[in-house]
Amino acid sequence: LNIVVGFAGLLDLGYIAFYAVGAYVYALLASPHLGLHLPFWVILPIGAGVAALFGVMLGAPTLKLRGDYLAIVTLGFGEIVRIFLNNLSQPVNITRGPQGIAGIDPVRIGGVDFSRSDTVLGAVVSGPMKYYYLLLALMIAIIVVNIRLQNSRIGRAWEAIREDEIAARAMGIDTTALKLLAFAMGASFGGVAGGMFAAIQGFISPESFTLVESVMVVSMVVLGGMGNIWGVILGALLLSFFPELLRYAAGWLDSYAGIKLPDPEILRMLVFGLALVLVMLYRPAGLLPSA
Repeated sequence: LNIVVGFAGLLDLGYIAFYAVGAYVYALLASPHLGLHLPFWVILPIGAGVAALFGVMLGAPTLKLRGDYLAIVTLGFGEIVRIFLNNLSQPVNITRGPQGIAGIDPVRIGGVDFSRSDTVLGAVVSGPMKYYYLLLALMIAIIVVNIRLQNSRIGRAWEAIREDEIAARAMGIDTTALKLLAFAMGASFGGVAGGMFAAIQGFISPESFTLVESVMVVSMVVLGGMGNIWGVILGALLLSFFPELLRYAAGWLDSYAGIKLPDPEILRMLVFGLALVLVMLYRPAGLLPSA
């Protein structure tokens, strides 16, 4: 999402739609639902490609929109995709609607099943640990691609569009093609993430791809610092760990201090909202703003 929002300056509130597309592509091609059990390394690029296509479908009609107007349209796009997946169970049952798709194949690479524990050099490596290292490798690859993009002619063109689109067009930059490229590239990464989500969960349904998830990912980018790769990573870490710390603190107070707090989920959202308000007031460019 940092490519779309941070580099190109296109505020996208429907990013979870691409995540959903990647997840459903993986689920359909690697589950008993359609009887297809294609290999992981075949499905993941297909999911990225289909998500990129959806990115172009979103970008094409919104080329002239900026700021709040673009945010509203992308917000609607994300909801449309979720509702579409929720209702695509008749007359032909493609997504199984609200029931979701179960029995999704885990990741298998070179005969290694990532859902099972194995003994490697005398040590037991669990399935979650295998997934951790796979996700870590994918994350490092995506960071490298982002750094290369930011320092390329394309990255500089995106930043020119973000700062002043009219001036960028006057300097000969093809703003139409580059905006579509930003949407497509950002969506493709979302498609890969969705495919990994489906493989790890083994089950997906439209309820996994709500507006709250989109807001959370946008918050990571805005909180960390739009356009700064390391800032976005910091934002993601903070918003991943902070809710768990709040949940732990609520449990500790209840167990040891006898202080009964409200529903932890409500408390989490209240503190989360307060933290974002304070950041917007005192660090409007994010914790680590882009130079």
